[in-house]
Amino acid sequence: MVSEKRKVGQRGWGWAIAAGVAALGLLGLGVAQIVASRRAAFEAELTEVPAPTRVEVVALGRLEPRGEVVRVGGPTGERIQRLEVRQGDIVQTGTVLAYLESYDERRAQRDVAAAQLAEAEQRLRATTTFAQAQVREAQSQAERIQSPAQFELQAQQALVRELEADLAQKNQDLRRFEDLYAQGAISQQERDRQRSTARQSEEKLNNARANLVRLEADLQASLRSAQATVQAQEANLPLSQVQVAVESARQNLNLAEAQLERTIIRAPQAGRILRILTLAGETIGQDGSVLDMGDTSQMFVVAEVYETDVGLVRVGQPAMITSRNGAFDETLSGRVAEIGWQVFKNNVLDDDPAANADARVVEVKVQLDDGRPVEALTNLQVDVRIDVR
Repeated sequence: MVSEKRKVGQRGWGWAIAAGVAALGLLGLGVAQIVASRRAAFEAELTEVPAPTRVEVVALGRLEPRGEVVRVGGPTGERIQRLEVRQGDIVQTGTVLAYLESYDERRAQRDVAAAQLAEAEQRLRATTTFAQAQVREAQSQAERIQSPAQFELQAQQALVRELEADLAQKNQDLRRFEDLYAQGAISQQERDRQRSTARQSEEKLNNARANLVRLEADLQASLRSAQATVQAQEANLPLSQVQVAVESARQNLNLAEAQLERTIIRAPQAGRILRILTLAGETIGQDGSVLDMGDTSQMFVVAEVYETDVGLVRVGQPAMITSRNGAFDETLSGRVAEIGWQVFKNNVLDDDPAANADARVVEVKVQLDDGRPVEALTNLQVDVRIDVR
């Protein structure tokens, strides 16, 4: 009896355990289905939410003046005699910045060359005046030759005309005498006398004509000779050795002035003196650096934009510039003015030790709307935010 009850109790416990296991299995299956459905819904929601749109590009940058910082140099090994500017001075293009030690010597050489040129030019003026006087003398000589010869030639021409008229009259008389002789009105002696008179007049005319030809030939020869003398004097005037000496002295002066100019260091552009690298009395080093200058009237920010972000940047986009170290308090505004054409290794390093020190960047120049607050902060590191919306 007791064993029968024990068997019945054991079977009850078995059914209870089996029912519990079945219930737990159903419960676990339900939980798994709920979790699976929720995960599916969550994933569906993720696929429906679009990826966020980039609204700005953040980069590190540095301040620089318009046209970048210009390093003004001089000849290596030369000593600076004196500086004409101080740090912070504003200069114009061509302003003298410094004189080299050889300036005084080169200036003395220039002055000597200038004196030599002045002396040569004075000799040239004297020689030119003398040569011009010779030309005028030759021209006067030609005129003196031409005037009396012309008068004599004109007189001879008048004589020829007179003799031609006289001969015509004599020939007319001879024809009348011939007619009279044929009629027997005059004697042969009278006719022959008239013939002789006509021949004499003809001989005088021929002689006068010969003299006229001779006078014309002499006059032309004299004129050609005088003109040749004038031309020779005129030709000798520009080919004078004195003029060659003047040109040589002028070239020497040009050389001396060029050598003097090399001892003067001038500003290549307008701007502000940012830093003096070689002081008066010091020798210019191997790199030839004397001072740095830049046009701080317009400041730019050179932002180093990651190569992966530069495709979002466009010219004209607005930008905001701040200083993380408090060099200036306000937030500066500007616009993208230029996007570089090359990819470089970044030069402006972040203070974060975990930052990428070997990033590949493109230099983007941002023109500040008002650079006056930072015109004395060239090369300052700044944070740049470019609005790329």
